[in-house]
Amino acid sequence: MPRSVAIVTDSTAHLPLTEVERHRITVVPLTVVLDGEPVPDGTPEAARRLERALRERLPVTTSRPSPETFAAAYRRAAEAGAEAVVSLHLSAEISGTYDAAVLAGREAPVPVRVVDSAMVAMALGFSVLAAAETAEVGGTADEAVAAAVKRAQSTRAYFYVDTLEHLRRGGRIGAAQALLGSALAVKPLLELVEGRIEPLEKVRTAGKAIARLEELAAAHAGFGAVDVAVHHLAAEERAVALAERLRDRIPGAARVRVSEVGAVLGAHTGPGLLAAVVAPR
Repeated sequence: MPRSVAIVTDSTAHLPLTEVERHRITVVPLTVVLDGEPVPDGTPEAARRLERALRERLPVTTSRPSPETFAAAYRRAAEAGAEAVVSLHLSAEISGTYDAAVLAGREAPVPVRVVDSAMVAMALGFSVLAAAETAEVGGTADEAVAAAVKRAQSTRAYFYVDTLEHLRRGGRIGAAQALLGSALAVKPLLELVEGRIEPLEKVRTAGKAIARLEELAAAHAGFGAVDVAVHHLAAEERAVALAERLRDRIPGAARVRVSEVGAVLGAHTGPGLLAAVVAPR
């Protein structure tokens, strides 16, 4: 049966397909441009081609969905019986996706609430699931937004990268910060703070950085019920090992999800990315 509030997000939420289908979430893809060729984000092909492009040092850029793409998604939701749409997206500080959704929402046939989650990856994904679960039990658009915002505000996303160079090239971190990391030969830990990627700590070795990432995630989780996700790019063995340790350390985590990031996020972080997302329930 039609649901009165439709939920829309973008491909950087990295929601598993099973969750997307079960909660009837519409996912609008961003685009990664590999050596001049645009490829939709969120596909295995895009991830494979990204790794090759980065390895061969080919030009890699990303682009937001167009307002027309969002407008089409909102029209389909209305045609399917939705009386309102809640559209949740990655941080407006690091992408123009939110702005494109806002433009499209102004002309939509039903009211559209566009939310800047100030998050990305499963830090956004868990927020989207909170909105979808609220809508499924008959919640209004305002209630779905409130649930999503509350979840996002309590969530922390910590991540380790081998180098800050990819973030610098994409304009997601300052050149001075990237240069400092390279000059000191440190392994940077970063965090999403008010939607921005900010340096958190500088650690001398990869092993120590990953151990510290684990400590930070476990400390934020505490002893309550939490959802946890571990992301990586071309570092599956490290990610699986980190997830196993977090399962042991976080008693309230019923499940620790492990997934490789899509091409858009991977383009800005580079191979070796390891991230831990902790979202209290």
